[in-house]
Amino acid sequence: MEFGSVSIANNGNTILGTGSIKNISSIINELKLNNPLICTDQGILKIGLLKKILEEFPDNSNFTVFSETPENPTELAVKKATSIYKKQNCDGIICFGGGSSIDLGKAVALCCTHNQPLEYYITQNNGSSKIGPVVPVIAIPTTAGTGSEVARACVLILENGQKRIIASPHLIPKISILDPDLTLTLPPHLTAATGMDAVTHCIEAILSPVINPSAEAIGLNGLERALGRNALVNSFNDGSDIDARQDMLIVSTQGAMAFSKGLGAVHAMSHACGKNPQIPLHHGTLNAVLLPTVLEYNKEYTGSKYSRISKVIGIKDELSLSEYFLNLNNKLGLPPNLSSMGINVSMIEDLSTHAVTDMTSMTNPVQMTKTAYCELFKKALKK
Repeated sequence: MEFGSVSIANNGNTILGTGSIKNISSIINELKLNNPLICTDQGILKIGLLKKILEEFPDNSNFTVFSETPENPTELAVKKATSIYKKQNCDGIICFGGGSSIDLGKAVALCCTHNQPLEYYITQNNGSSKIGPVVPVIAIPTTAGTGSEVARACVLILENGQKRIIASPHLIPKISILDPDLTLTLPPHLTAATGMDAVTHCIEAILSPVINPSAEAIGLNGLERALGRNALVNSFNDGSDIDARQDMLIVSTQGAMAFSKGLGAVHAMSHACGKNPQIPLHHGTLNAVLLPTVLEYNKEYTGSKYSRISKVIGIKDELSLSEYFLNLNNKLGLPPNLSSMGINVSMIEDLSTHAVTDMTSMTNPVQMTKTAYCELFKKALKK
């Protein structure tokens, strides 16, 4: 492990620190990879960020690149990447990019070792029990939001049009590298959107009724780091703030560790909105926009948890959490409501049908119905 890097215990093995990308050569050798498939996206290629990882590869090593990851990963893209993996005789996967590239890579790892369509493995179909060992996965995030690099789940748009979760301990990457240097080029709007994704993970995990004090404590620490210490706003205001960038990478992994408790209605609604390929909406942005509406709805069902959250992020008692996040979204330049993102009233019926069957809805503080989701979507249209 390179000097300056720190190995930390998360769901899997994680290396954290400025310059920690230099560990990729030893990791490739350790996992005995001779031709890994690098799952990334066109944005990474355009800004030249892929060079940062390739220049650290072992001398004369082989690799294959799949760079067609959509903003919201699809089963179609997974099939295409899987075909390339098999055709090129690859022997492992390196996910390099945001949460979409990591989720896609994890799904490819599944499809390279399992033969059923992805719908067979979704959580609604008890998919976890059907998933065994997959090919080795290395995750290297270039954004600080999803925490997919330490999570057991991936989220995909299936060929039937649904956006669903596939989860198994086998999908946790073997090793993850958290190098804040790789996030320095992230523009302010994506810094804000991905950061709010991590924050929403922490909040919904804390509010989940599932009893897991350790996960809840991790979520509270993530909120204190992101909002109490201002890492999110500082990284948004100054993208070169390496300390804030590293803190947000930590928050991202903490959010994913925390949501072992489950998530809630924000994610159920976000998944519903994000399934339409004709309106490619960013998941973190959706979470940010939906969060105030859902917080207002859930308040009476969460006991003292709102007070604990308010305390760690340092807001005054007279300011509600819903108002706080409305103000924060405005400060971060995020959309004010769903209408401004292209969602309209005619979509609500379909969105609510999808949301109420989403697995994240199961751990909302109060049981959700389709009628309740219809009302929440209406409010979020004009919040």
